[in-house]
Amino acid sequence: MNNLQILEITPERMADYEAISPAFEVREMLAVFTPGDGLGGIHLVPQRVVTPYIKDYDAFGPPRLWLAEFNTANWGFFLAEQEGLPVGAAAVAWNTNGVDMLEGRRDLSVLWDLRVRPEWRKRGVGKALFQYAAAWSRSRGCVMMKIETQNINLPACRFYVAQGCVLGDIRRFAYRHIPEAADEVQLNWYFRL
Repeated sequence: MNNLQILEITPERMADYEAISPAFEVREMLAVFTPGDGLGGIHLVPQRVVTPYIKDYDAFGPPRLWLAEFNTANWGFFLAEQEGLPVGAAAVAWNTNGVDMLEGRRDLSVLWDLRVRPEWRKRGVGKALFQYAAAWSRSRGCVMMKIETQNINLPACRFYVAQGCVLGDIRRFAYRHIPEAADEVQLNWYFRL
């Protein structure tokens, strides 16, 4: 991808970050089966949804809320630009109290968010942002990067596998307190740096 630039940005450019929609259409998902109530293992099986729908993670709160909820002094915010047009963005959390996903470790980062404008998806922007986030994490002494997705985001799951990530955790009831996501399953992927 010619002329793609990845810029590390400050929170003052969060409006440019938020202008990139993370929304996608859910057409298929990973259905979770637990034969023998789990004694027979856990099976994730791609399955079409009956009625496709749009999932927009920003509907739960835009990225600017991260700045109010967490001390983001140790976070990295990145913007991918093509000839000055923001086409993708990513955020990485590291060494931050109150971020449970970090497991209290200083050698672990969390790819908190990765988004690409719909018309720029499948053109290498996400891969470039992922690689930049991994290099940023490595430069801070991290040995692993963790990424959260959901079973309804099969394109993201496939993307992270293609980048070399492995599924480490499946939390079937992680979102039970969120009515709009109560049936979703949290999938945590890990990437060795």
